[in-house]
Amino acid sequence: MGKSTNITWHDTTVTKQDRHAQNGHGSCVLWFTGLSGSGKSTIANAVSNELFRQGINEYVLDGDNIRHGLNKDLGFSEYDRTENIRRIGEVAKLFVDSGKVVTTAFISPFRSDRDQVRSIFSEQEFIEVFVDCPLEECERRDPKQLYAKARAGEIKDFTGIDSPYEAPEQAEITIHSNLVSVEEAVQHVLGYLQDKNII
Repeated sequence: MGKSTNITWHDTTVTKQDRHAQNGHGSCVLWFTGLSGSGKSTIANAVSNELFRQGINEYVLDGDNIRHGLNKDLGFSEYDRTENIRRIGEVAKLFVDSGKVVTTAFISPFRSDRDQVRSIFSEQEFIEVFVDCPLEECERRDPKQLYAKARAGEIKDFTGIDSPYEAPEQAEITIHSNLVSVEEAVQHVLGYLQDKNII
C-alpha cells in the first residue's frame, strides 16, 4: 500500500492555546515507561483520577487497551514495538492538542522510540516518567503471570527476559515504585505539573 501524497495540513479555527485558556490549565503527555509489573498503569490511572477530581481535562492511554483496538494488528517484534509507540505518540499529540493532560502507560523499551515521540511535541509537553522498579520485584509481583510464561518459553521477546529495556537517561520524573506508595507517586507527579504551571 502506497503512502498518501495528495494531502494538505489544515489549521483549525480553535487553537490549543484557546483550549488552554478555556480550561484554565495547560496540556501535556505524561509518558510512563518501565518494566511490566513496575506499576506504570496503576500510577498513571491514579494520577489521572486525581486530575479528574481536581477538574483537569485528562485521559489515560494504556498499552494493553490500545492493543485491543488501534494497534491490534501489531505483534511484539522490534518493528512492531516501534510502530506501536509511533502510533500512540501521534494519538497522544492529538489529545495534547485538544487541551488534555494525557497519561500513557507503555513499556516502550527502546530509548530511540521514546526520543522519537518526544521530538513531535513542543518543549515541556512531553514528560517522561520512569517507573523504576528492579526486575526481581517486577517478577515477584507478576500480576499477569507474564514473567512466568516468558521464563517457561511460552512468550518470546519479553522485555527484561529475552528482549532489552533501555532505561531513560534524563527522565523528567523518576519514581522508585518499590520504595514509595502510589499516593506518594501521584503527589510527586502533580507537584511537577504544578511547578511547571501546567495545572
